[in-house]
Amino acid sequence: MPNETNAAPNGHSADDVRWMTEAIELASQGRGKVEPNPPVGCVLVRDSVCIGKGYHQRFGGPHAEVEALSSCDDATGATAYVSLEPCCHHGKTPPCADALIRAKVARVVVSVVDPFDQVDGGGIEKLRAAGIEVVTGIAKEAGEELLAAYLKRVRTGMPWVIAKWAMSLDGRIATQTGESKWITGPASRGAVHELRASVDAIAVGMGTVIADNPLLTVRLSELAKVSAAKSTNTEDRSNQLVRLVYSRSRLPDLQSQLVQTASQTPTWLIAGPQIANADLARLADHDVETWQCESSDPIEMIQQSLLWLGSKDNPRGLAMTHLMVEGGSQLLGSFAAADQIDEVHAFIAGKCIGGRSAPGPLGDPGIKALSDATSLRMSRVDSFDNDVRLIYRR
Repeated sequence: MPNETNAAPNGHSADDVRWMTEAIELASQGRGKVEPNPPVGCVLVRDSVCIGKGYHQRFGGPHAEVEALSSCDDATGATAYVSLEPCCHHGKTPPCADALIRAKVARVVVSVVDPFDQVDGGGIEKLRAAGIEVVTGIAKEAGEELLAAYLKRVRTGMPWVIAKWAMSLDGRIATQTGESKWITGPASRGAVHELRASVDAIAVGMGTVIADNPLLTVRLSELAKVSAAKSTNTEDRSNQLVRLVYSRSRLPDLQSQLVQTASQTPTWLIAGPQIANADLARLADHDVETWQCESSDPIEMIQQSLLWLGSKDNPRGLAMTHLMVEGGSQLLGSFAAADQIDEVHAFIAGKCIGGRSAPGPLGDPGIKALSDATSLRMSRVDSFDNDVRLIYRR
């Protein structure tokens, strides 16, 4: 039995928890750069000393285990702390389990077992068959927190949905005349652009397109650009931020900013079944990708579109992991009614607006009983000058 100085409250070795925590923190640096792959970190330890570490830095690049092994001269007899089960299949890179076996590590500690059907315990089985000790479940809660979006997509086929809104202290996202620019200050808006830079796509409804004529691009300060997670290289359209517009019946004007810039920034329209093919074709002539749902019911449209976005059948040819819904209230209300809000970023300004007809962040259809409300847990609180951001997650 481990002594008190070497034991964590859950019975795991305190050293194992310590090194796994570092691996998870390393992995977080890859968020927004490696999707649809998961962000993974690896730390190599021998005789209580870190001899190598690495993380998956970009989609298609070396995985965390390979990065860590390449950072040290000899990993023989070491323990490898890996935030997600090492892969055992050939994808864009060779199996990481094989790399660990060739490096002659003695022990592999894993936070989360990978549910992906081409792994799902296979990496652990391969390591054990090679005589390597494997321990799983270390710092599992923290590991699953980081991997929540990836785990949702693998298990359900749908991306993780982040709902974002800015509102006053009394819960209004605009005045009763519709004025909404700007409720929050410049620092909050900068944080929104950093969030945009970390997701696969931004979604808005037609009401927002008509009212605001948004551009929906990532605009960062020069300092933030250095650390921005999302590539803005127009030559690599597979990794560019996608702008999504949900429309049951109305279409964006051909002169709108979204349509006029569709040749530079991917723009997709998710349409209701009643929209005429000829109208969709006109948008396609302006480089807007269109996809039609089978149902015009808002909740069904959300479910169908998320499955499409989470598959390889979308125009990018890669499954999406993170979708950010920016509004308006009707689209956010539909996502809430479909029980497809996984995370909320609520920016709250020190302003009171009032007015019975001033809108809140979630529109129709709403709920009738509190027991049906979407329940999320507090994850983080940030302050930006006179604004605060509340982050809640499933």
